[in-house]
Amino acid sequence: MGLEVQRQGAVVVATWRDGENRLNPDTVSALDALASDIEREEGACALVVTGEGKFFSNGLDLERFAGNVDQLVDTVSMFQQLLGRLFVLPAYTVAAINGHAFAGGAMLTCAFDHRVMREDRGYWCLNEADIGLPLSAQMTAAVLGRLPRATALEAMLTARRFSAHDALAAGIVESVASEDRLLEIAVDRAAAVAAKHRDVVAAHKRHAFSETAKACGWVPR
Repeated sequence: MGLEVQRQGAVVVATWRDGENRLNPDTVSALDALASDIEREEGACALVVTGEGKFFSNGLDLERFAGNVDQLVDTVSMFQQLLGRLFVLPAYTVAAINGHAFAGGAMLTCAFDHRVMREDRGYWCLNEADIGLPLSAQMTAAVLGRLPRATALEAMLTARRFSAHDALAAGIVESVASEDRLLEIAVDRAAAVAAKHRDVVAAHKRHAFSETAKACGWVPR
């Protein structure tokens, strides 16, 4: 998986460079390993994840899973647990949504504490109603655990494609930015919270999202 990790002060910046950034055993494992690294970090720390080019993430790697149902089932289980883990990760997290976030990619953004989306390109979309793959109970818990209920239901039932400004109005993202400032704004937000008491931020995340994490299937190791 093309996951390039750099440090900007207290902020860990992970750039996903894998084309459409599809979710498969390799990519989910790499994101899970990144979460483990963050948990082991001592002192001030926050995380920013972004992609490059046209996609933040285009969801499950369905082409790879064709004819391999066992691998699909295993990957979905791993992904659902990753969602839960990110909800209660003991560090502030920001998704810098540089392009399309579809299906699993859209769900992944829900596990972050803050989302900033490129304003002039890309859609956020739960397109399962179009492609005939229903969300699992765990995936639904992740979406409902983050988004306003009316927005979550519209996204799930209609497969609406939200532009950045539509997503902002609907409460899917907290801010929008131009392409050239997207990462800067995400890192600035992460750095501001990294300067807070990390143990308090972590405790508040546990209080707010422990039930969501459990519903996603995450059991701390």
